[in-house]
Amino acid sequence: MDMEKKENIKNKKHIVILTGAGISAESGLNTFRDTNGLWEGYNVYEVATPQGFATNPQLVLDFYNMRRKEIANAKPNAAHVGLTELEKDFNVTIITQNIDDLHERAGSSNIIHLHGEIFKMRNVQNNNKIYDIRNDINMGDTDENGIQLRPHIVWFEEPVPMIEEAANITSTADIFIVIGTSLLVYPAAGLIDYAPAFAQKIIIDKKIPSTNIKNIIKIEAPASEGVQQLKQYLY
Repeated sequence: MDMEKKENIKNKKHIVILTGAGISAESGLNTFRDTNGLWEGYNVYEVATPQGFATNPQLVLDFYNMRRKEIANAKPNAAHVGLTELEKDFNVTIITQNIDDLHERAGSSNIIHLHGEIFKMRNVQNNNKIYDIRNDINMGDTDENGIQLRPHIVWFEEPVPMIEEAANITSTADIFIVIGTSLLVYPAAGLIDYAPAFAQKIIIDKKIPSTNIKNIIKIEAPASEGVQQLKQYLY
């Protein structure tokens, strides 16, 4: 990066954006966990926990193989694209709870995935041995050391390794925006507490829960519509 570009970024306001499943819903990715503990018709404890993987690893691999195909066929929507356009005038960091790559495909350049990435895999013994994957993962698929591979996804009951970095970045925000998440899933929901007191806080969601957060702007709308309203506010 040349010095002029670095200086331009330095002088721009820093927007930190936390995105959840709601921003990808308009791309056809219904990744919400519903109230009866099902995800796409599966019990989340069977397909999204270490215990589920230990009990029936091929079921878990099949589940994420299907998710990988669905996401590969999905396309970024207007909300994803709208956030990339903010980079013209702001220093933008996106922290996403989503495992899809729609922010990347839309063109956003600075993204932290809290809950992992569907197009990556790792061996079951080392969280840092990460590989790209576009096709299926099956039992018997191993790395160069013969260790079984699994999706690079943070399951329920597993630590969120990127949360500390996300909290540090949030603490530098001039503007903190939440899009498509109810602020009920922790530890991600707690990130808003790391935003500086002076930072403007904005939440965009179809149904915004009551909150004790002071001086927060609420835009109750689908993500694509909400991002357009956001631009009118920012500019």
